Amino acid sequence: MSSAVPRFAAALSQHPVASHAVGEVAGEILEAFGGDDPDLVVCFASPHFVGTMDDLAFALGNLLGPRVLMGATAVSIIGGAHEVEDGPALSVFAASFPDARITPVALGVEQTPDGATITGWPELDHEPSTLLLLADPFSFPIDGFLHRSNHARPDGGPPLQIIGGAASAARGPGGNRLVLDSLVTTSGAVGVFLDGVEVRTVVSQGCRPVGSPYVITRGERNRVEELAGRSALDRLQECAATASEEDRMLMRAGLHLGLVVDEHKAEFGRGDVLVRNVLGADQESGAMVVGDEIAVGQTVQFHVRDAAAADEDLRELLSGIDASAVLLFTCNGRGQHLFGVPDHDAGVVEQLLGPLPVAGAFCAGEIGPIGGRNSLHGFTASLALF
Repeated sequence: MSSAVPRFAAALSQHPVASHAVGEVAGEILEAFGGDDPDLVVCFASPHFVGTMDDLAFALGNLLGPRVLMGATAVSIIGGAHEVEDGPALSVFAASFPDARITPVALGVEQTPDGATITGWPELDHEPSTLLLLADPFSFPIDGFLHRSNHARPDGGPPLQIIGGAASAARGPGGNRLVLDSLVTTSGAVGVFLDGVEVRTVVSQGCRPVGSPYVITRGERNRVEELAGRSALDRLQECAATASEEDRMLMRAGLHLGLVVDEHKAEFGRGDVLVRNVLGADQESGAMVVGDEIAVGQTVQFHVRDAAAADEDLRELLSGIDASAVLLFTCNGRGQHLFGVPDHDAGVVEQLLGPLPVAGAFCAGEIGPIGGRNSLHGFTASLALF
């Protein structure tokens, strides 16, 4: 049963026993909803609960009675303003949406004579605006799926926005758990289509630009050969020569290239640039290899990443935004490893948006749109703001 306006709640338990953890979070959610059943429940569980995920999901479904239950296991868990990076944790997000269409989906991969194909895509009689997606990185081709989704609407309308992350509780195949209603699986992807639900996505890539933008004048696939008529390495040396010593150190530690997504814009800033790693270079030819496909004529700019840049980027993107609840998918390379302090991303959300229901996880890849293009990111914080 839904009320006239959307309602949200979130709860976090750090109890090491699954039944106790479920009892704690379910009690808080039930109290917040006053006996009504939520429409959507999303749960995130630490690796400590991988072995009991079937029982945990069954209990949550029985106690909360949602129309759709989805979830995943992750190496670290977010609840409210806290990021539990070590130790057991269960975080649950619940939402009630009036007059919304909510459609669960379980996706898999099947090998055919023509190659791998995605299975489980439903026959929808409408075009939903948002897909919340949780995927196993070892068994589901997230990049390929997102690439296909960007070209899925032949009428030229806005693409389906996809927000979520990759499960991170395991270091190899079969170790993660994904939940969709009564299904608990070790592979594929689970999600929920939302239509009639206002969801704003924010993708903080945690980088800042250095030097000047250049246009790719020669290159193919993921190989950048020339920038503005000179070799890519020449342009990199030119950028380094004018950079500060701090920026040169960051460039040596890890260089990135920002790819402008929409060349029709007269100016571009945060949210218009897709940041990708520089994977290597060919000293002889001066070419550079990046972690995505490039196009001749595309505008690019070198980027660096550090804790200060990541903090600044997240704060600027969240500045002036209002939200009633948040699902937060942050990289397992952020947290204390990057910032040196606990609770950074969750704390910034609470500081800038106010205390509100927040749940999420540290992911092995974050999903979110940049410039209207769904992409898989690294070292990123992707947020679904309701």
